[in-house]
Amino acid sequence: MAKNEFDELDILRRARAPAPDEAARARALASAMAAYDAAEKNPAVAQGSGEGARLTDRTIRFWREMMSKKLVAAPALAGLVALPVAGYVAWQVMEELRLASTQGDGFVETKAPERRRVEAPQAPTDARQAAGEATREAEIAERGVADTLATQPAPAAESAPPAVLNRATRDMQVGGHAVSKHLAVPAAPAIIAPEPYITPEDRERFQAFGTNPVRSALENPVSTFSIDVDTASYAFARRSLKEGFLPDRDSVRVEEMINYFPYDWAGPQSAEVPFNATVTVTPTPWNDDTRLMHVAIKGYDVEQAEKPQSNLVFLIDTSGSMQSADKLPLLKNSFRLLVEKLEADDTVSIVTYAGSAGTVLEPTKVSDKAKILAALERLEAGGSTAGEAGIREAYRLAEESFVEGGVNRILLATDGDFNVGQSDDEALKRLVEEKRKGGVYLSVLGFGRGNLNDQMMQTIAQNGNGVAAYIDTLAEAEKVLVEEASSSLFTIASDVKIQVEFNPARIAEYRLIGYETRALAREDFNNDKVDAGDIGSGHTVTAIYEVTPVGSPAQMIDDLRYGEASQGKGVSNADEYAFVKIRYKAPGEATSRLIETPVTDANAVASFAEASEDLRFSVAVAAFGQKLRGTDAVADYGYDRIMEIAAAARGADPFGYRAEFLSLVRLASALEGKR
Repeated sequence: MAKNEFDELDILRRARAPAPDEAARARALASAMAAYDAAEKNPAVAQGSGEGARLTDRTIRFWREMMSKKLVAAPALAGLVALPVAGYVAWQVMEELRLASTQGDGFVETKAPERRRVEAPQAPTDARQAAGEATREAEIAERGVADTLATQPAPAAESAPPAVLNRATRDMQVGGHAVSKHLAVPAAPAIIAPEPYITPEDRERFQAFGTNPVRSALENPVSTFSIDVDTASYAFARRSLKEGFLPDRDSVRVEEMINYFPYDWAGPQSAEVPFNATVTVTPTPWNDDTRLMHVAIKGYDVEQAEKPQSNLVFLIDTSGSMQSADKLPLLKNSFRLLVEKLEADDTVSIVTYAGSAGTVLEPTKVSDKAKILAALERLEAGGSTAGEAGIREAYRLAEESFVEGGVNRILLATDGDFNVGQSDDEALKRLVEEKRKGGVYLSVLGFGRGNLNDQMMQTIAQNGNGVAAYIDTLAEAEKVLVEEASSSLFTIASDVKIQVEFNPARIAEYRLIGYETRALAREDFNNDKVDAGDIGSGHTVTAIYEVTPVGSPAQMIDDLRYGEASQGKGVSNADEYAFVKIRYKAPGEATSRLIETPVTDANAVASFAEASEDLRFSVAVAAFGQKLRGTDAVADYGYDRIMEIAAAARGADPFGYRAEFLSLVRLASALEGKR
């Protein structure tokens, strides 16, 4: 830097500040005021009101005017019509404000995205689908639950369009000078379509269990299990498939699917022997190297004149979880059907539980049917569930009106949500066992989805000498409570156990299809203190074994090195396949009786086609249940083959159950890839 520059800086540093000058200050203030007066716009209206009211004021006034008008259309129609109209008007408001905001220069404009078009649902084009929808609507109308449908409020706008936000930026000015001329607002989609439906949390519980393994007839020649007449598993699987997904594998109990259908097995000639067993050996459709041993049991059908008097207690869950149309409304209509089926001298009581148990109807003769139906009609859902308190109250009423030699039964109807009070399965099991010994039995009817506690239902039904059924439609209610009322209510044999001993000289291996949750120890068969399932009037029960003959290439377990007995040397009755024993107790008796049936070549048929229609159809259902469970034995057996067997064995099918089964097989086939 030059020396003269340093001198100038030094001079400036040493210079003193000039003295205040009043004339100079006056000139500066005059210049500033002149500049301010030149820039001032003096708008005629307040900030933010130039082209219209503020966004907040306009939208609030719009929704206030909309909601103040009474809607006279049906709730469903209002939801369909008002929502698109409201969306369009709201968009017009936003568009007007956006156009207004674009006047002027120097602003970053963010264009609002194009509105998404919401298409109305298309009517089903398939004739069968349309018919199904019509049937469903007819069922809802028949149940009288249309008044339970409630409209959803129209969704409010969650955010303003970007153009409106840009207008707000424009208004943030002082004296014509923008605070920020480059505040870009990110794009946001217009809120027009309704919010998506959020699926409720699925809290259903099923008992986990493994599939029965293949067993060696030489090492484990005896198979023992309790009979099972429940049908809940089939109804639950049906609902799952119709809703578009495969059922939980633990919800599939193959024996319940087989026993869901009525079969015309040969029954006993008189009530002296309460049931008859028919055993048939056939080729296996899914394995040419094995055989099926089919055990069919038919109970004695009690005539109407012989039916004992009934003392029934309806124990009804009215907790808040029962509000949906497929729960309490369906439940009430289901019990109406049962009341119409009962005789005039039968007795009905009603107990509800929600928060605390309460008696809705004291024991009342069915001759006063109007009083019973009126009590059902008054039921409403609300509160939490106190299951144990309700069960105790129900037992009190059942014991109060106990009928010697009659039917004393509690019908527990619930979605299975035992979440308040005593919820321990073992405690409830002990209570039900104790009351069962006094002659009061308990059955469970499950309704709806989301809270279904299948494990609890199975536990208390099995220990209450009752059945567990799942009711998802009024048609299913009619099947369970009307068509099968006799078999569900009137017990002809209790503690029914089956034990099969296989002859290792002819059978190398065996596998019981289903009944995993009903297995008993070998010694339990002769122990009359061990509880087992009951058979009702006219009930049919089916059990199927897949057996591997000695020498078959399908044998999976190697022979023992020292297993000479497997060659049949010194074995008695070496020509028999197996020996079937059935133990049961007559009603009111403590000592069991025994039925024995040898299985020989006389029980065998040469080809599967020679077997009866009922047998072939039951085998098709067994294959289907195993497919749903993912059983290895049928992994390579297609749904199309199952349909072929079922279609050929459909028979008369007066109630359409078998036709419905065919549709479920088709649905499962289509959904298999989504597992």
